Amino acid sequence: MKILLLVVGKTDSKLMAQATDEYIRRLSHYVSFEIEVIPDVRIGSKTSPEQQKEMEGREILARLRPSDSVVLLDERGKEHSSMEFASYLQKKMLAGIHRLVFIVGGPYGFSSAIYNAAAERVSLSRMTFSHQMIRLFFTEQIYRAMTILNHEPYHHE
Repeated sequence: MKILLLVVGKTDSKLMAQATDEYIRRLSHYVSFEIEVIPDVRIGSKTSPEQQKEMEGREILARLRPSDSVVLLDERGKEHSSMEFASYLQKKMLAGIHRLVFIVGGPYGFSSAIYNAAAERVSLSRMTFSHQMIRLFFTEQIYRAMTILNHEPYHHE
């Protein structure tokens, strides 16, 4: 199974990017994992949040395949403990999913088309974090899940 984290907007924090890259490097021992960045949508001063979500939604949909299992990282999604998230990923792997795509939307969230394209929603927290931080937190949680599934000592209960 390949895991793709699809994100809207680049990161300008070198520190966050370096830390995220370290977890991506560690993940290469367990699973195929990639982050794909959709460039920020160019907006004018008269572009409404709804219009921006629609434009971002079109960019996201253009990168999805019909066979993808799509999960939104959304504050209203299901929260998991690290152990539960590891189990969740294991079930996805055993289900024979070829590409599991997690999506981080833009600053205003997702368009209705993206909500309709997603099978599920997962929340990392009820709190709101910057998109830069979400990349790091999510990548670390994927790594943590892989170490849990492989009975390695990274995670302690």
